[in-house]
Amino acid sequence: MTAHLYWDEVWRTDGGRADWSRPHPWVVDEAARLQALGAKDVLDLGCGVGRHALFYAEQGLVSSATDRSPEAVRVGLDESAKRGVNIAFEVADFTELPYPAASFDLVLAFNVVYHNDEAGLARVLAEVRRVLRPGGVYQSTMLSKRNGEYGRGDEVSPNTFCQPGAPDDKVHPHMYVDAADLVRLHEGFRLLSATDAEHEKPGSFHWHCVFDTPGQDVAGTRHGRFAQRAGK
Repeated sequence: MTAHLYWDEVWRTDGGRADWSRPHPWVVDEAARLQALGAKDVLDLGCGVGRHALFYAEQGLVSSATDRSPEAVRVGLDESAKRGVNIAFEVADFTELPYPAASFDLVLAFNVVYHNDEAGLARVLAEVRRVLRPGGVYQSTMLSKRNGEYGRGDEVSPNTFCQPGAPDDKVHPHMYVDAADLVRLHEGFRLLSATDAEHEKPGSFHWHCVFDTPGQDVAGTRHGRFAQRAGK
């Protein structure tokens, strides 16, 4: 994953940070549901300037956050200090997360893991599975093959494209998937929901996905029970 090189520069400007300051409504809604089921420890993977990590902390969740951009982590730390919330920010490679196994009830990866090819995604997802507790939830976005950028530029790996000369992060690899790809690529997860939704711009289709890992189901829900809490 190399897109952090682009985003590290974006996070250095007020204008670049402005569009990434508010939590996405889908993340807000899912957090409320999971907190009602007992979720406590959450990881914002590829946190950017920390909008979701900050939201989690303000809701009383134990919030950790990682990004490969040092500038993102610096901004997130500054903002958490201003708001008076405690968040464990780390600069980290997503294929080597600095956490023990079974540390989290929820891992969020919003607009991050598709900056990859299939082999790279597999390494990231192996780490996500490792740090999730039994029944833990993985919430992510993936680029859809309905997205208007699909097929543009050079195909550097199956369904993965770079656009040389692009003015944004598309100079770095972007992977696009359909519903069958989602299931195929997320071995070891159970798909609970997937919606192919437009983001802010017309044609900007992203999958909004919720998965969980094997664990005891909660009666009356489609979610597993969060289990084996550290220290308990």
